[in-house]
Amino acid sequence: MTYVLIPGAGGSADYWHLLVDELRRRGHDTVAVDLPAADDTAALPEYADTVRAAIGERRQVVLVAHSLGAFTAPLLADDPRVTMIVLVNPMIPAPGETAGQWWEATGHAQARAAHAAAQGRAPSDHVDLAVDFFHDVAEPVVARLTAADAPQESEAVFTHPNPLRRWPDVPTRVITGRDDRFFPAEFQRRLARERLGVGVDVLPGGHLIALSQPRRLADQLDAYRTQAHPARP
Repeated sequence: MTYVLIPGAGGSADYWHLLVDELRRRGHDTVAVDLPAADDTAALPEYADTVRAAIGERRQVVLVAHSLGAFTAPLLADDPRVTMIVLVNPMIPAPGETAGQWWEATGHAQARAAHAAAQGRAPSDHVDLAVDFFHDVAEPVVARLTAADAPQESEAVFTHPNPLRRWPDVPTRVITGRDDRFFPAEFQRRLARERLGVGVDVLPGGHLIALSQPRRLADQLDAYRTQAHPARP
């Protein structure tokens, strides 16, 4: 079995570096994909092509998609080698919905503001990387991720048509960070129920859970693998 890891906004495979190390330590074939996020002509079909190329000749593939990556993962599920989709703190798309339409359609701003208020933080439309994303990530990891220029994300991904017509008939799991400030856990739970008809598995950690809780995330992925392929007595 191979884990193919699809990043969120910015498209950097480096987001997954701690999880890659953890999964490989456990003996799993693991591929983290760099998406062409800085290419203004690249939209979801091009992202899907990039992931398909990264899969190569591998078999028994589990797609693990973070955040915006949830728009790309289902476009690969027509490949018979894909056995499962795992969405991590995801933007779960509706068929045909663009990533730009997603925010208003899901009521994200209201959910985020209500969550901030419940935690005693002032609601704000502004995105603060330290507050919203890196609040539970170790400082050396933050330094590594912020040392380079901020990753870019093509507007094409948010504005070009989404070719998804229905969610694929592939087992889909949703992992939610209990401490996610950007996509609050209850917001994720509602979307998973409404759009996929599934529950969520809640782990400690914020939006960047692969950076703050790589071992727990690997444990959950291993649990899914065991459930799908139980050991023979």
